[in-house]
Amino acid sequence: MSTIAPDTPDMTAERGRRRIEPAYLAMLIPAFLLFTGLLMVPFLTGLFYTFTNFKGYGDWHMIGLSNYISLFKDNIIWESYLFTFKYAIAATILINVIALALALLLNEKIKGQTFWRGLFFLPNILPVLIVSYIFGYLFTNNLPLIGEKLGIEVLSTSLLANEKYAWVAIVFVGVWQAVAYNTIIYLSGLQTIDSSVYEASSIDGASGWKNLLHITLPLIIPFMGINMVLSFKGSLGVFDQVVALTGGGPGTSTQSISYLIFKNGFQGGEYAYQTANGIIYFLIVVFLSLAQLRFFQSQERL
Repeated sequence: MSTIAPDTPDMTAERGRRRIEPAYLAMLIPAFLLFTGLLMVPFLTGLFYTFTNFKGYGDWHMIGLSNYISLFKDNIIWESYLFTFKYAIAATILINVIALALALLLNEKIKGQTFWRGLFFLPNILPVLIVSYIFGYLFTNNLPLIGEKLGIEVLSTSLLANEKYAWVAIVFVGVWQAVAYNTIIYLSGLQTIDSSVYEASSIDGASGWKNLLHITLPLIIPFMGINMVLSFKGSLGVFDQVVALTGGGPGTSTQSISYLIFKNGFQGGEYAYQTANGIIYFLIVVFLSLAQLRFFQSQERL
């Protein structure tokens, strides 16, 4: 009968001194240096400047929490947050409703299924600025002509020059381009559902709406959570559409947070002030993203 010899102290020590493979270090160290140099150093530098009156050039001195206190008293800042959240909520709802509807349609056995999937994904690969400039031309020139012929007063002038409705045009362009990516995610979720589940429900006499509400939606909640978080986070960072369509106007009615930080921080001599705004904005986005993830994870466990 054979016996297993116990580990000797030398073997135990050798196991404790397990050598790190050079290949791991070769992959880890460059990534760590890039992360530190391109992300952490600029972030910490910017965080430091939020406690100063630095304009992006010249001399500066420490002013403590003055920038953060001033943010809460600045009406322009509040207006930019109001527009950004109004845009983000409207865009997120529309993106996910339209994307889910398209995914359900494209998941059916229809003629030219591959062609239609490629066609609907096309907006996602087009440059945002170019698309926005094209829609800007349509909103300014073509749509008013249509509005005049139909007798619709709101559309008879450019939406982009209308302080009340300019944000609607920005939402339209943002949703039109973002739907494609979310549709692909919903499609991948729908294809994970076993067809036998629907076969069993049909035997029980379940209709199409009941299948959607009680089978499809519960089973794709993880994909819905991903889409909601990505679309909401992306909508909060709306920038290109604002630059190309309205430039923050009319007045400051469509000035998003990211656009305000860019314009006043880099062009308006408010580097430290807008960097403080960026820190607050970053914390809000992180908090909301984590809250969304927590909510959808709780729904998955139900």
